[in-house]
Amino acid sequence: MATEEPQHIIETVAALEALYGTPGETSLVKVTERIIPEYAALITASPFVALATVGPEGIDCSPRGDQPGFVRIHDERTLMIPDRRGNNRVDSLRNIVRDGRVALLFLIPGSGTTLRVNGRARLSVDPALCESFAVEDKAPRSVIVIGVEEVYFQCARAIVRSQLWNGERHVNPSELPSPGAILQATSKARIDGAAYDEEWPERACKSLW
Repeated sequence: MATEEPQHIIETVAALEALYGTPGETSLVKVTERIIPEYAALITASPFVALATVGPEGIDCSPRGDQPGFVRIHDERTLMIPDRRGNNRVDSLRNIVRDGRVALLFLIPGSGTTLRVNGRARLSVDPALCESFAVEDKAPRSVIVIGVEEVYFQCARAIVRSQLWNGERHVNPSELPSPGAILQATSKARIDGAAYDEEWPERACKSLW
């Protein structure tokens, strides 16, 4: 692997700004400290958000998905995300308990516009709040409550370049390593990958909520 020369590494903000220049007015004026109606519409339409957190061991980014509008707008400065069933690693939640800084990236299928939210989160296990997020009579064990500090949309260039929503560019899952194959490799064959893949659809169907 090629080794980068020290003179080719950006090490100061001044050097970075000299390279990229200053952002245009539209890149700055779009930033708000609250959820304006236009941004609320994007959040309500989104069925998927990436949640970034930080803790003593480092950073984490976790996918969160549900029906559009699953991220609740409590008020213009507060968002709420139910913690649906998962793998129980609780990496994001562990970070939130110790360091509340979070960042969200909302995606909307078919739209090039994404939405970024930065803020501070806390974890609530209030019974009434958790029950208000119940689906099929199953409430989340906790709710992530986010105090909004910064909101802005991201332009569509990344989505356009990646052609993310172009069905003709979608990858056939059979051409990729399956979760079972990955587990079999990482466990040195202690886990039967074929059996895992065969059982997963039914297990997932029973544990979505």
